Amino acid sequence: MADVQPGQRVLVHAAAGGVGHLAVQIAKARGAHVIGTASVGKHNLLHDLGIDEAVDYRSEAFEKVIEPVDLVLDLIGGEVAVRSLAILHPEGRLICMPSAAAAAAVAAAADRGLRATGMIVEPDGVGLESLSALVDDRRLRVLVAETFPLERASHAHRAGEFGHTTGKLVLTV
Repeated sequence: MADVQPGQRVLVHAAAGGVGHLAVQIAKARGAHVIGTASVGKHNLLHDLGIDEAVDYRSEAFEKVIEPVDLVLDLIGGEVAVRSLAILHPEGRLICMPSAAAAAAVAAAADRGLRATGMIVEPDGVGLESLSALVDDRRLRVLVAETFPLERASHAHRAGEFGHTTGKLVLTV
């Protein structure tokens, strides 16, 4: 959906999270200059994943320290998405996930003549094959934060609600 190109500047919010850590690696594999927001304790991990710039969202207002970007992948929503418009190139794009959190950012972007959209995950065989190739080439790895047996799915859900998970939560069957 983002069609990341070599040399583009990409900002990933929640870059160490379950989706963010994958987005960082995919954007890097496509040749982008990747910037990510995460707490300072996760910056070493982000550098291991190939990130070019890490911003501690707890101590810095990202929109004041990041130069304009071509793409923002917002995995947080709300005011973070709207604030991201301040650093978006006029021809850039803001993608919000989940799309339910996108309405305010899409409206604010339209008011400023910028592009913003929500995103819903859909089955995509071609996309999955390209991800599989990145895994085979060792350019994409999935970090597992914690595993839960299926009967503890509610515990996994609660762990994910806090929004500070590094990597994926996995249910085992």
